[in-house]
Amino acid sequence: MSSSKGLGILFLLPAVVLVVLFFLMPVALTGVFAFTNMTTATGITGGAYQVSPGTLRVLTDRYGMGELAERLGQPTYVVDEQGLAALEEKGIDKNIIDSLRDGLLGKTYASRRELERDIRGLPDRPNTRTVKSISEEFSRSLANARFSSRESLIAAAEAIDPDLTDEEKEALAASTYTGWTWTTENFRRLASSPTTRQVLFNTLFFVAMTLVIFNTGYAMVLAIATHYIPDRPAGIFRIIWFLPRISPVVIYVLLWKWLAWDTGFLSAFLSNFGVRPRNWMLDTATNAWFFVIVINGFVGASMGMVIFASAIKAIPESLFHAASVDGAYRWQQIRHIILPQLKWPILFVTCYQTLSLLTSIDQTLLATNGGPGGATEVWSLWIYHTALNNYAGNLQYGMGAAMALVLVVIGIVLSLIYLRLFNYNALVAKPRIEL
Repeated sequence: MSSSKGLGILFLLPAVVLVVLFFLMPVALTGVFAFTNMTTATGITGGAYQVSPGTLRVLTDRYGMGELAERLGQPTYVVDEQGLAALEEKGIDKNIIDSLRDGLLGKTYASRRELERDIRGLPDRPNTRTVKSISEEFSRSLANARFSSRESLIAAAEAIDPDLTDEEKEALAASTYTGWTWTTENFRRLASSPTTRQVLFNTLFFVAMTLVIFNTGYAMVLAIATHYIPDRPAGIFRIIWFLPRISPVVIYVLLWKWLAWDTGFLSAFLSNFGVRPRNWMLDTATNAWFFVIVINGFVGASMGMVIFASAIKAIPESLFHAASVDGAYRWQQIRHIILPQLKWPILFVTCYQTLSLLTSIDQTLLATNGGPGGATEVWSLWIYHTALNNYAGNLQYGMGAAMALVLVVIGIVLSLIYLRLFNYNALVAKPRIEL
């Protein structure tokens, strides 16, 4: 017995590894990335310290250190060993270098003119060209400078301003760091953004309409209708309705576009009645929503139809025969026999299709891409545009992960509501005959 259990665990091990690698780990990493500001600008491994006009503006606006930003952005000239070593490599006369070391080492100048004036006053006075060449090596401006570590940044800043305070050092490091950091700013942005409310409304509208009209409602109508026709025509009918689900999504949506384009079938047909050709899918928000819901709904209805039809097929035929003998009409059979037996399949289809619609992206992306003007932008598509494809070019991985985490929470909450609404405990309880 123990050996059979061990063999069973061994067979399950590959499945467990796949679940951990391709399900649990991505979910965990999404939760981790949600609390970072990762973008293509910051990278995913780390960053350097880049002093630029933008970071100096941050130093001024966010930290109120405008004077420090101005000092760091302006060219400063410092006579140091680094500059003297550079002069040796350039082949400057050794006597001139020694004079600079003895007379000017450690001095700081606010302008190039002041430095060159002191250089001309050296005992071994160099010519004008040499003076210009020497002064270039002592320029210590931080503008557009890049440093690999915080220590090198602070050292360069102290060479310009030796009196930097600890607060100024921290502000400088924070404003110039180009890598990612831990933050909760993503969730604050989501909570305060008006776009969030619009996309959330779009998502709830899309899920509710598609779910109620097609994925459960129309699917149930198809299943019940095919129950009352012979098996062979019913099977052919279900196969036809299932074709959108097994068709490549690109071809499926392309057929809808061919129908709705200004050069498509719909415009060609209506032009016979004096209607001007137009893109029926994208010309108005109402039309766009109609096509988005219908395109997604036909796919969802096919799955619900098969599940409901199978559940109806499992109902004993004797119940229908007895109802017919008692004079029950079709509607009475549906109400009192079929619908009570579909409570569990309805729960499954509702939960599954809700989660599927929340994360659905393919059909909407290919049909409208969230247009026109963001009218059909749903949450999952917003995540895609934010984290993987946007017009600005700076992909916001952390923000996209935060949005995905919110979507996971919404899915869990809705699932719990469904389980409560359908009285899940009663559905899985043991039959009273076994008690």
